[in-house]
Amino acid sequence: MTPQPTSIPTLSTTLSNGDLNNTNGTHCPDLEAWEWLNASQPVYILIISVLGIVFNVFVLTVFCLHKKACTVAEIYLSNLAAADLLLVSCLPFWAVNIANDFHWPFGQFMCKIINVGIKMNVHCSIYFLVLVGIDRYVALVHTMSHGRMRRPKYAKLGCLLTWGFGFLLSVPTLIFREVRHFPEYGIDACFLHYPSHSVELLCDGMLIIFSFIIPIAIISFCTFKIILALKVQTIGRVNAEKTERKATTLVLVVLLAFVICWVPFHVVTAVDVLLRADVLGGCHLSAVIDICNQIFNYLALFNSVLNPILYVIVGKNFRKKVWEVFQQCSVTRRVTSDSTRSNLSSTLKTML
Repeated sequence: MTPQPTSIPTLSTTLSNGDLNNTNGTHCPDLEAWEWLNASQPVYILIISVLGIVFNVFVLTVFCLHKKACTVAEIYLSNLAAADLLLVSCLPFWAVNIANDFHWPFGQFMCKIINVGIKMNVHCSIYFLVLVGIDRYVALVHTMSHGRMRRPKYAKLGCLLTWGFGFLLSVPTLIFREVRHFPEYGIDACFLHYPSHSVELLCDGMLIIFSFIIPIAIISFCTFKIILALKVQTIGRVNAEKTERKATTLVLVVLLAFVICWVPFHVVTAVDVLLRADVLGGCHLSAVIDICNQIFNYLALFNSVLNPILYVIVGKNFRKKVWEVFQQCSVTRRVTSDSTRSNLSSTLKTML
């Protein structure tokens, strides 16, 4: 029998609930679904990691190599790609952990660092999406003042504050993550060991509020205002209709992707909090929530693969940048090749 974590440590509470597999003092039997999950999760995590690394490295490479300075939106998008890259780069450690029957082979230091990296960048990526939404809101709704408000220095300051806020939300993970030996399973597991049940519920409540309720409220507000402004816009009607279709579609796709990837996880997390607070009970409900927590964890992580597609790659401006970077590289290679041939020709003439 292997321990069954209530969720992989990306966004999780504790490992002990699933390990003990106990609800209200009643022993809950193992489910066959755990065998399927434990077998399939490492493969899924590695796929997410590879795709996320490739897509986000591609995005960052284009932004870094392009000769023009990044705009405000591109500053947010590049930081979003960096956050997603750091997140997916940490996931292979958990693929190894699951494949190893939840025995953590990397030591306590890595247990803390990997989980802080994952947790921090989960928070940061969500709030970079918020910054993107606010940027579009200011650009499309407050068109008269966006020149003053949308400056690169303010964007960089916003990104710096977002990274700091993400680290602040990850402090409980840094403090309470540890490697502990479970003799009943014969493993050393990396898990969250809260000092009390109330602290555990408090941390889970903060996760729901700061990682979902506040971001989704801001994004929803920005989306509503943008759509409303586009509908009442009358100046330049032909261009406005074209802009309306593009902007509205992009904003709705952004919000839809966020909702699809994150709502199931946070709903399950809220139910799990109610279970551990003894508001709800039942062996079967606990088992189902544990399994759903695993599945929806990875649906949320898939957002890190979707981000570079939805926010950057499908954008017309980004495709233009890709083409310009490709041309830059082609010109550089051509100049280097011509220079090499010229030097070789000069050398041969000197020898002759």
